[in-house]
Amino acid sequence: MPTRVHSDLVFTVKDRCRVCYTCVRECPVKAIKIINGQAEVISSRCIGCGNCTRVCSQNAKIFLDTTEDAREVLAGDAIKVACLAPSFPAEFDDIDDYRILVGMIRKLGFDHVMEVAFGADLVAYDYEKRLDDHDQRYKISSDCPAVAYYVKHYYPDMVPYLAPAVSPMVATVRVARDIYGAQCKTVFIGPCIAKKSESHEVDVVLTYIELRKLFAAFDITPGNTGPSDFDGPLGGKAAIFPVTRGKLHSMNKSDDISEENIFVASGKENFREAIKEFKENPLTSQHLELLCCEGCIMGPGMSKRGSHFSKTARIRNYVTEKLERLDQAKWEKDFNHYKNLDLSRVFTPDDRRNPHPSDEEIEKVLRQMGKFSPEDQLNCGACGYDSCSEHAMAIITGLAETEMCLPFTISKLHKSITDLNITNEKLASAQQSLIQSEKLATMGQLSAGIAHELNNPLGIITMYSNILLDEHHGDEQIKKDLKLIAEQAERCKKIVGGLLNFARKNQLNYATVNIEEFVKQSINSIIIPGNVSVSYKSELSDKTIDIDADQWMQVLTNIEKNAIEAMPPDGGILNIILQGTEDDVIFSFDDNGAGISPENLDKLFTPFFTTKPIGKGTGLGLSLIYGIIKMHRGHISVNSNSDPEKGPTGTSFKIQIPRRKV
Repeated sequence: MPTRVHSDLVFTVKDRCRVCYTCVRECPVKAIKIINGQAEVISSRCIGCGNCTRVCSQNAKIFLDTTEDAREVLAGDAIKVACLAPSFPAEFDDIDDYRILVGMIRKLGFDHVMEVAFGADLVAYDYEKRLDDHDQRYKISSDCPAVAYYVKHYYPDMVPYLAPAVSPMVATVRVARDIYGAQCKTVFIGPCIAKKSESHEVDVVLTYIELRKLFAAFDITPGNTGPSDFDGPLGGKAAIFPVTRGKLHSMNKSDDISEENIFVASGKENFREAIKEFKENPLTSQHLELLCCEGCIMGPGMSKRGSHFSKTARIRNYVTEKLERLDQAKWEKDFNHYKNLDLSRVFTPDDRRNPHPSDEEIEKVLRQMGKFSPEDQLNCGACGYDSCSEHAMAIITGLAETEMCLPFTISKLHKSITDLNITNEKLASAQQSLIQSEKLATMGQLSAGIAHELNNPLGIITMYSNILLDEHHGDEQIKKDLKLIAEQAERCKKIVGGLLNFARKNQLNYATVNIEEFVKQSINSIIIPGNVSVSYKSELSDKTIDIDADQWMQVLTNIEKNAIEAMPPDGGILNIILQGTEDDVIFSFDDNGAGISPENLDKLFTPFFTTKPIGKGTGLGLSLIYGIIKMHRGHISVNSNSDPEKGPTGTSFKIQIPRRKV
C-alpha cells in the first residue's frame, strides 16, 4: 500500500477560507492561488512544508489524512511495524514514561515498534563519510523532504548537489524489512507532512496529530495501557536528530566555520536563502545542512502545544537519559551489522518554475495597481509577497489578484466612497427636482382651474369699469374710485395671465440664435437704475444655440430684473458670464444684492412665493422660468448669502442647457 503522490498533500476547505493572505505570506514557494479572494493550494507547486496548515487561524488548510490507510494496515494479516520518529518526546509531554507511549502504539495492533533514531544513526554515519571525503563535491542535505522537493522543483539544476542518501525514516524501513521480511507493513509516525510522499518504500505515514486521533478512536489512554520498550535495534546518539544541528551533534561535528565546512540553516526563509547563495557560488567550500522547519520538533504534524525552547529541552533530556541506559555493546553490534546497508537514493529534476514575465508585462500590472514610479511600490508585504514586483508577477501567472494589494484596495475604496457621495448628492438633487416638479404640476392644475373661473368675470369688471370711467364726468372722487377699480382689475388680469402661462404646457418653437447678441438684447430690454452697473462677458467660441427665443427672453429678463431689484439702496453690480462646452451653454448671473435667506432657498421656485412687498410681485416669475428651463432639458442652481458676517452678500444663478435640440 504505497503512500499517495506528492500532489495530494495539502487541501483548502473553501467554506472556512477568509481574505487574510497569511498562507501566501508563509508559503516559501507561493503554491497558493487566490481565486475570488479565497486561497487554494496548487498541489503541483506544493513542497509539503505544511506552513499554511500551521498559520491558518480559520483551519482552512488541512493536510492529507492517512488514518484510514493505517487502519487498513492494522486490519491486515501481514507483520505490522510502527516506526516512531525521535521527535516524539517533544510531542507527548503529557506521557511521562516513553514506554507507555510505545505500549499504546502496540495496543493499536502493531506487532513491532521500532525507533527511527537507529535509522538516524545510520544516516549520520553515511553523512559523516561524505563530509570527511574531500574528493566529493559539496552537498546539500536531503533528509528533509521539503528541502529536497524545493531543490527538485525550483532549483532543478542544483539536483546533482543533493546528497544521494535516504532519510532516517527510509533507513529504518529498510532495516525493518531486513528483520521482518519484505512483506511486512510499515507505518512511520512523525511530525512531518512532506514525508507522506517522500518514499514508496513506506506503506503509510502518520503525523502525531493523526496518532492521537487513532488513540481516541480506539479509546487508548496512558491510564489503560502498560509499559513496553522499543523493539531493536535501539537508537543511539542520533536521537538528537530532530533539533536544529542535531545531525551534526550526532556526528560530533560543529557548524563553527573555523572547525568544519558545514553551514546550517533552518526555517522557511533561511533554507531558501542558503540554497540561493549556494547556487550563485557553487564553488563554496561549505556543505549545506538544511531543514525547512526550525527543527523537526516544529513540524506541522505536531500539536500546537509547547514552545521551541521547551520542546528542545525535552528532546535533550530524553537523549541524555537514553544514552545513560543504552547498552553500548549491543548498539555497536547492531550498528556494525547495518552500517553498510544501502542507503542510496536518486533525485531527478522536476522543474515546476513559472515562466518569468517580461519587464513590460510587470510594468503594465504595476500601473493597474496605481504604481507608476518606484516610490509607489511600498513593498509592504500585506499581499503575502515580498515585493510589489513579485505580486505583479504572481498576477501575470494567474496566482494572485490586484485586490490583494492593501494600499491599492484602500485607495480604490476611498475612490468608491467619493464616487458614492457624488452619486448621493446627484440623487438628492434629482429627488429635490422631482419634488419641485410635483409641486409645480399640482400648482399648475390648481392655477389653471382658478384662472379659468376668474378670467371671464375679471374681463367684465375691467370692461365696465373702463366704460363707467369714460362716461363719468361728475364727482371727482367717484372718478378716482372707478380708476382704482379699473387699475386693480387690470392687475388681476395680469395675475390670471401669469397663472395661465404657468399652467400651460407650451410647445417649444426652436430657432438657432446668436446667444451673445441675444443676451445683449435682454439687457437692453430692461430698465437699469443709474446706481446699478451690469458687466457682461462671453467666453464662448461657438455662439450659436437652439432655443425658443420668446420663452428664453422671459428667463433672462426675469432673472436680470430680480437681481437689479435685490440691489441695496446705494446700488450694486450684476455680472453676467457666458461659458460653454461642445454640448452645453452655461449662463451665470452674480449680484451683490441682499441675498436670499437659507430658509427661503428651498421655496424659491414654488408658485406664489415671493419676498417682495405686496403689490410688487406675484411669485410666479421664477416658477415660470423653472418650467421653461426644464422644457429646454436644462438645469438651474442657486447659491446665496444673506448674512454679512459670513462674507459678501449676494446671489448666484447658474443655468446650463443643451446647445442643440434633440
